[in-house]
Amino acid sequence: MTYETILYQEAGPIGTITLNRPDDGNMFNVTMCHEIRDCIETIRRETRTRVVVLTGAGNQFFCVGGRKDGMEDTTLYAGTLPTLEIYEAIDKLQKPVIASVNGFAVGGGNVLQMVCDCTIAKKSAIFRQVGPMVGSFDAGYGTWYLEDLVGKKKAKEIWYRNPKITADEALALGLINKVVADKDLAEETQKFALEIAARGSFALASIKAAFNARHGGVSGLSRLAHDLLLRSYLESDEAHELADAFSARREPDAGKFGS
Repeated sequence: MTYETILYQEAGPIGTITLNRPDDGNMFNVTMCHEIRDCIETIRRETRTRVVVLTGAGNQFFCVGGRKDGMEDTTLYAGTLPTLEIYEAIDKLQKPVIASVNGFAVGGGNVLQMVCDCTIAKKSAIFRQVGPMVGSFDAGYGTWYLEDLVGKKKAKEIWYRNPKITADEALALGLINKVVADKDLAEETQKFALEIAARGSFALASIKAAFNARHGGVSGLSRLAHDLLLRSYLESDEAHELADAFSARREPDAGKFGS
């Protein structure tokens, strides 16, 4: 897969998406948003990879927000940076996504790592929400997910005061999962991802869907019930007997039903 603003590569069961605009802080633009979404959608349709890593190019920036360059000058959707499409794609992907934070994660970049299932960061990484400093805000993923991670009082402080948060502070707050030496980030991310990849893929998908059902409304619940739980039921002896009986126009054998 070849893209303009991101890189994608696979190594065994691990697929890695790299935000590749290091000269501009790996900031989202409309092309990057669509490319990340499309890349994740492609990953969703294959069985080679079991875990996805999301990181930034270079050693200074993970992602420091977004730019609306080249977008229409309108308040309608065409003038809105489609970051929600990235967050939604990560949520619905039936594979764990690990953020490997290699530098500053600011604004939408911090929200991006929060939406990922787990985050590992190098020790010099910095996390920050700056929206209110520039008259902006994220009244969705950026507030709900942050509150889930650090609690309501601390989440409000982070949004109201916009402090710089070190990797060690982020770990203590529950904002991220692990801090490693700068030089060890790639190696430790690989170990972290491979450990998860060794687990049952169906079980991981079911767990992820269960977590996401809380915020997903009917969409989240449907993904859990239809894509996962219903699929396991349809593979049961009971389901096969009912289907066979219906096709044969006979009464089903209740002895084949589960208790």
